[in-house]
Amino acid sequence: MSLPTHLLDGYDRYLNKGFVRNRETHERLALYGQTPEVMVVSCCDSRVTPEGIFNMGPGELFVVRNVANLVPPYEDTEGQHGTSAAIEFGVKGLNVKHIVVLGHGQCGGIKAFREHANAPMETGQFIGRWIKLLEPAAIAMACMPVDKADDPQLAMEYAGIRQSLKNLMTFPFVEEAMRDRGMQLHGAWFDIGSAELRVLNDRTERFEEVAHPPIKAVANSV
Repeated sequence: MSLPTHLLDGYDRYLNKGFVRNRETHERLALYGQTPEVMVVSCCDSRVTPEGIFNMGPGELFVVRNVANLVPPYEDTEGQHGTSAAIEFGVKGLNVKHIVVLGHGQCGGIKAFREHANAPMETGQFIGRWIKLLEPAAIAMACMPVDKADDPQLAMEYAGIRQSLKNLMTFPFVEEAMRDRGMQLHGAWFDIGSAELRVLNDRTERFEEVAHPPIKAVANSV
C-alpha cells in the first residue's frame, strides 16, 4: 500500500528545495549526530509546529509532542512513559540547555478536560486518563487565580503550562541539570490565528506578549 499522493508530492518538493538547501547540514547531522540546545514539549495539534514557529532548521530543536503539551510528574513505576523517556534523553543524553513547554490557543485536550472534568474517561480509553494530569492545574487555578477569568479556556491553557513546568521539577535529573549546569525551564503560549507568542515571566508568573516588528503585508498575486 503506497503513501497518499500528496505526501509523495511533498517529499519530491522537499528533496528539490529543503534538502538541497540544507544538504551539508543533513550530512553533518548524519555523521556527527544531533546536538540541539533546546527541547520543546509541544501539543500534537497539527496546527502547531515548533520548528515553524521558531524558524528552526534540522537538528536545532529536540521536540516531544503529546495531547495538550503535558509533562507528567516523575514516576518510578513499571509501564511505558513516553514523554518522560524523551525528557530523560533530552536532559541526560543530549544535555539540552533549555526546555520549553509550548502551549497554544484553542487546545482540544484542554477543552476536553474542561468539558469532561467530572468524568474524564468519557473522552476515550487513553485520552481520559492522560488529561487527568490537568487536575492539579485546575485546583491551583481555582485556589489562586493568576489570570483573568473572562476566558476560562485560555486560563486553563496557561495553568496547564505552569503545571507541566512544576512537574518537570519532580524529575531528579532535571533538578540536577538545573543546579549543576544551569539548564533553564520556560513556558510559552502560541495563538494559531494571529501567530502571537506569549512567554511566562518567572517573576510575575504571568504570560507576556513577545515584542516584534510589525508583520509585513503580503501582496496578493494576480
